[in-house]
Amino acid sequence: MSCLRCGGLMVSDRFYDYRDDTGQNEFEGYRCLVCGEVLDQVILLHRAQAESSLVH
Repeated sequence: MSCLRCGGLMVSDRFYDYRDDTGQNEFEGYRCLVCGEVLDQVILLHRAQAESSLVH
C-alpha cells in the first residue's frame, strides 16, 4: 500500500490511545515509513465526509 501523502510505504501498525473515553484504548491502522502519515477507518471516514460536504 502506498501513502496518499508522499507515496511512501504504508505498514500495518497498532496504535494506543490512553486518553480515549470510549474504552477502546487500541486500534489498528496504517503508518507511512517515510512521512509518518497515519490512516485508520475513522480518519478515512472523516475525510470522505469532508470531501462530500465540499461538493455540495
